[in-house]
Parts: sequence; structure tokens; C-alpha cells
Amino acid sequence: MSLHSPANTQGATGAHLRRGLFAEGERVQLTDSKGRLHTITLEVDKEFHTHRGWLPHNDVIGIPDGSTVKNTSGIEYLALRPLLCDYVLSMPRGAAVVYPKDAGQIVAMADIFPGARVVEAGVGSGALSMSLLRAVGDQGDLHSFERRVEFADIARGNVEGFFGGPHPAWQITVGDLVESLPAAVEAGTIDRVVLDMLAPWECLDVVADALAPGGVLICYVATVTQLSRVAEASRDHGGFTEPSAWESLVRGWHLEGLAVRPEHRMHGHTGFLITTRRLGPGVTPPLRKRRPAKAATGDGSELPTGEWSSEDMGERTTSEKKIRRVRRSLTDTPPT
Repeated sequence: MSLHSPANTQGATGAHLRRGLFAEGERVQLTDSKGRLHTITLEVDKEFHTHRGWLPHNDVIGIPDGSTVKNTSGIEYLALRPLLCDYVLSMPRGAAVVYPKDAGQIVAMADIFPGARVVEAGVGSGALSMSLLRAVGDQGDLHSFERRVEFADIARGNVEGFFGGPHPAWQITVGDLVESLPAAVEAGTIDRVVLDMLAPWECLDVVADALAPGGVLICYVATVTQLSRVAEASRDHGGFTEPSAWESLVRGWHLEGLAVRPEHRMHGHTGFLITTRRLGPGVTPPLRKRRPAKAATGDGSELPTGEWSSEDMGERTTSEKKIRRVRRSLTDTPPT
């Protein structure tokens, strides 16, 4: 089932590119004097409440980006349009999001360029889709595949909320990548494939058929077990270059006078990234100079059989009740 977003210039000049005064329907990030962040969606005659007073939305609508406003108790807030990284971390979620530190690595290390034709599988809540759409631009093409219709609805709501409407380069297909990709794209025409899923090694054959020679496959996986399985499967396939894998760790710094030091908390492990490139037709990859020791490979008996689940990977799962609630909040039309 295809959920195509029709071409719409609003997608090209949406909320993230608008200049000028705050308008109704925009998301605004309010920061108080202690650095606490609050993200609100502006509505006429609505109010933003905390235990320290309330702020009418009307006081924010019509003022420039980067202004300050005071609530009824005199608390001052700095009002800014949220950056993409801010929006991703504050938007409604149905599934775990790809954090900005990993999305940036994916865009850079997979060389996602303006006008690229990209396939994404595992849309989740739409966080990575936004970064990919930013990179391919209005003239590119991002075809996203998601197995669960409720996640597709949540992702579409978040993406359209950020861009201010449907993006002209984006379409979603609800279905399994292995079954849907061959009919959705012409063989050998895709520049980049991004997989954020539990078992990406199951998709290597269809991905190889879709990728143009030299095209990049990048996979985002949570565990060492998955990482090893993807690497070995890509080597066994024979149509890909030797894979490269890494993770990124981000540590913020506390800046206050002479008290300049690393922060006590940091964004540690979120996932592993592994990349490989499509070889040309009939090309045999060079043999590795060093073969792995026998102990490096097993017979697979210790691994889960059949379809892998989030529980197998030790990931936290989102309850069906929460998914339904988030989906309703993004798709239901408010009463008139």
C-alpha cells in the first residue's frame, strides 16, 4: 500500500525554512533562565501553563524569531523556532527515533547528496526521514518502507508537521521491503539504501538488485550480534565491498566562567552503523588478506531463529496503547 505525498511547494518552503513572524500552527521552543526547554504548538487563544504561571499563545504569535516573552509571573522565555535536532527530540514518538548524532553520520558517511534517489526501510517515527529529505532536497527522491501502518501514519504526521506540509520528494509504502521494493523501483537505479531494521541481512538480495553500481548501503543496528550478522552476510553475498562499521559517542561540555569541563552525562551508545558499496555486474571482490579465525564464526545455533523481535535485541518496546494514542494525536481532525 503506497501512501504517496503529492508534490507540494509547501513542503519545499515549510516551517523549517519560513522567515519572519511566528504564526499559528508553528512549533516554538521556549527556554527559561535555567535552560529548561518547552516546545509548544501555537494556537490562537490557547495558553502555556507551568507551576510558575502561564503564557498566552497570542503573546508569541506575531513576534519575530529570537524574541523574549514574559508569563503572568514575570518569568522570561526565549522563543525560537526549533532546529531539526530539537524537533526530533520533542516530537510525538511511536517508535524509538534515530538520534541526531547518528542521523548526521548517516547523511555524511552514506554521502546523501541533493537529487539522490534513496530508499529507506524502517521509518519509525520519521526522525531519520527528515534528515534524508533535507539532504536529497526537492529534486531528489526518498522512498520509505514501513511494515506497520500506525508507524507510517505517525512518521507522516511528524514529517509534515516539520516541513509545513507534504514534501515533494517523499513517499511511503506500507509493506515488507523484500516484497515491495522490486515492484516499487527499477533495478539498478537507486543511489543509496538506508536500513534501520531488526534483520537487514534478510534484505541484501533485493537491495543489491535496486542499487546502482557504486551505490551505498548503510545499516543502523543496535547490537553487536546484529552488526556481525550484517557484516558476514554482506561478505557472503559477493556483490558488495568489504564493510566498515563504527559507532559515535557525543560528550557535551559545561561552560560557565572558569568552570569549563565535560558534562557528567553524555549520549553514549545508541547504535552501530555499517556501510558497504555495490560492486559492478559480474565483479568479484578481492579476497581478504586475513581470514577470520575459526572461533570467529559459528553454526548460528546460538542465534534466534525465524523472525527477530525487539525483545531478542533487548530493546524497549512501545505499548500498543501509546502507539494508538500518538497516532490519533497526529492523524485525527480536531472537532470544529
